[in-house]
Amino acid sequence: MIRSILLFCLLFSAATEAAAPRTFNEAKKVAWKLYATHPVEFYCGCRYQGNRVDLKSCGYVPRKAPQRAKRIEWEHIVPAWVIGHQRQCWQKGGRKNCAENDTTYQRAEADLHNLVPSIGEVNGDRSNYSFAWLPQKPSQYGACPMVVDFKARKAMPRQQIRGMIARTYFYMSDRYGLKISSQDRKLYNAWNRQYPVEAWERNRNQRVACVMGYGNPFVGKVDMEVCPR
Repeated sequence: MIRSILLFCLLFSAATEAAAPRTFNEAKKVAWKLYATHPVEFYCGCRYQGNRVDLKSCGYVPRKAPQRAKRIEWEHIVPAWVIGHQRQCWQKGGRKNCAENDTTYQRAEADLHNLVPSIGEVNGDRSNYSFAWLPQKPSQYGACPMVVDFKARKAMPRQQIRGMIARTYFYMSDRYGLKISSQDRKLYNAWNRQYPVEAWERNRNQRVACVMGYGNPFVGKVDMEVCPR
């Protein structure tokens, strides 16, 4: 892990010496560099280079948007819609108003702990749906083990990321005062137990902490001494 962090420090250089991103657009620019040493898409596990997805690397077959499926988009695990709908700013002008006038929303929308690279088509299909366990077998995207139930407005992620999703929801709830329904909290508690923190998630937490100034405590402790100064 230390070797990986040192490599990250060299790659990230001056970008990490700046303050944490203030807007979603700033966060996306930082995120490209943050994932430079681990270019793996979140929901399906595809490799990517630049903003182009290697669909064959995870057996992905586009559902209906082949052009959007070829590109990487930056996805909020806890959707911006969910964050905004718990803020007064959304009632007075939607996402645009929140992004321009609500500092808490601005920080939450730009929080790199909540941001991951996603195949564009999956990002669009997931929309603002909540995560859930679904009985359907994955078949919508070829070999990608992601399920989206459009009628139920639910999405079931692959097993490898369920724990990280749960811990991200816990983090966002604690840091920004977001409410989690009792049903969702029960599910995330189960995922957190069933899918414990792995090395790649711990490493990502350290990298993000070097930019944000703090880690996700639900993932584990971080060492700010190894961050560039």
